[in-house]
Amino acid sequence: MKENNQELMEKIIAVAKSRGFVYPGSLIYGGLAGSFDFGPYGLKLKENITKLWWKMFVDDREDMLGVDCAIIMNPKVWEASGHVSGFADPLENGEKFNVMFKTSVGAGEEAITSYLRPETAQGIFVNFKNIIDSFHPKLPFGMAQIGKAFRNEIAPREWLFRKREFEQMEVEYFTKKEDWEKNFENWREIMQSFAKALGLDKVHELEVKEPAHYSKRTIDFEFDYPFGRRELWGLAYRTDFDLQAHTTSSGIDLSYFDEESGERFIPHVIEPSLGVDRTMFAVLISAYTEDELGGETRNYFKFPKEIAPIRAAVFPLLKNKPELVSKAREVYQMLRKEIPNIIFDDNGNIGKRYRRQDEIGTPACVTIDFDTLGENNDLLDTVTLRDRDTGEQKRVAIKDLRDNI
Repeated sequence: MKENNQELMEKIIAVAKSRGFVYPGSLIYGGLAGSFDFGPYGLKLKENITKLWWKMFVDDREDMLGVDCAIIMNPKVWEASGHVSGFADPLENGEKFNVMFKTSVGAGEEAITSYLRPETAQGIFVNFKNIIDSFHPKLPFGMAQIGKAFRNEIAPREWLFRKREFEQMEVEYFTKKEDWEKNFENWREIMQSFAKALGLDKVHELEVKEPAHYSKRTIDFEFDYPFGRRELWGLAYRTDFDLQAHTTSSGIDLSYFDEESGERFIPHVIEPSLGVDRTMFAVLISAYTEDELGGETRNYFKFPKEIAPIRAAVFPLLKNKPELVSKAREVYQMLRKEIPNIIFDDNGNIGKRYRRQDEIGTPACVTIDFDTLGENNDLLDTVTLRDRDTGEQKRVAIKDLRDNI
């Protein structure tokens, strides 16, 4: 259990910064608490995590519809949802501080006060009628969204764990009341499968004894961060709370008509809610590995290849030999047509390239050497393929490379 391991935390933060995963936001001006920027490898890792989520939660199913809702909405949305009156944290003096970011919409006397959304869910609920009218889906069905949310945290802390600007991957799954339990269980299993696909072996389920006011049942999926076991994701049975609240507040009927039974009712909702930043943090912790290879200590990220920022790196054995460089470029261009996250690297000697690619979590390295060019005729048009985890190398025909990486 990786609890209270400040040293591990510092190592991951240092590697993430030096290798272009995560930078402190506004660093040249001293930074800003709770603000971080993603570098090229962090952006790619985040992108691969969200792509995998979309595949497993949306594309692999026949009952899901994707949306991308506005960050700034009519402030009445947040009044109806209860955020204006109750979305607050206590200050030291006991007063309540609403953590929604206020913003002004419009100019002069016509300006109104609105908010940067503190969650993505409400955008889905207020579009429920639009989806029903446009697509006429049958229950059960879900709406999915990946997007930014904002909370003016009093004390953002613990790196990517608690930020003021964060990204969510969220589903609102609409179902008949009597079917909520089986659908809840189905989404619980999908979330566990997603954890395994990310390489998160130790995700713990905690039944929340006192769930939020809108929920009849909530499970927290917890992870062992260096500072202790904390919430990673949530799965909530939100009942019909949100659609009922928006029906009452807006005066618009958000019910569903079941053609088979002839009944009209407000659907109930199952909500799998996952934070991208916390997920990425957990992936970095789970993937971080220290071992010994070739008599030297090394540290590297042991990412599953499906989410690794770089799938493979292609090298010429020597960068001062034009014939090797030309062939390496040819192999690189061939591979990247089918696998976009392939890079070409000829910086430093071969040993340093291996170590650098290990550190950023690249699963495979492809080296073009003189045997590739036919110095040993039996090895013509083969390359050396090196495995990140074991350091083992094998000869592979160029035509078979794609299947091996």
